[in-house]
Amino acid sequence: MTVYRSLLAVLALLLAGGCATAGGRGPSRGDVIRQILPATVQLRCERAGGARRAASGVLLARDLATRRAWIVTTRHFLEPLAPQKVSVVAGPKARVSATVVTVSDRADLALLEVADVDSTPARLKDNVQLGDEVWVVAFPWGRRMTLSSGVVSQVVGDAGGGDYQGAARMVDVSVSYGASGGGVFDAQTGALVGLIESYRTARVSMQGSPERVIEVPVPGETTLISADAIRGFLTEAGLTRFLEH
Repeated sequence: MTVYRSLLAVLALLLAGGCATAGGRGPSRGDVIRQILPATVQLRCERAGGARRAASGVLLARDLATRRAWIVTTRHFLEPLAPQKVSVVAGPKARVSATVVTVSDRADLALLEVADVDSTPARLKDNVQLGDEVWVVAFPWGRRMTLSSGVVSQVVGDAGGGDYQGAARMVDVSVSYGASGGGVFDAQTGALVGLIESYRTARVSMQGSPERVIEVPVPGETTLISADAIRGFLTEAGLTRFLEH
């Protein structure tokens, strides 16, 4: 009986050690969320005549020596390209002016520069697998930060091909106006797999008023700008050495 109890005790210790090892392989869900939230920021622009627009963006590079930081968002947020005042909402009432550094002529990407922003930049993850879980962080309708979960629903590949791994192209998370440029993060590591670019909608007629329609987002068809496209854009801008690794 004594030997039997000793064996049970050893087995319990082994199982406990194994569980601790399995649980310590990566950050917890809460750790990942706390990591990704500060990297996504709210953006606003104001044009002559009072026109205003809202979007989201992700902090991806910073220079600690000069306290400069760079945010990537969608180019269509700034279009038509004209004189405008762009700002980053750094808190409930605080705004920081941003400078438009460059826009891409090949992808829907724009680069902004700000000063004195202390948030840690997001890391990039170029490849994902179909079905990988993601967190989406954005500011729909230019209001409060919203955290949503979903999966990668399409990866970049040949049309009609059975591609299961590659750069993220779509997620099944429904978004709305103001979410463009929001971050899509790998749920396991917190690394950025893409930015929200657009979303497909379906036209639904109102009951009793067929002439009135509303645009409803189609689940599974929120389109992304992939991390590898973003990496190439930042490399062309000369910011490779300021990226998080």
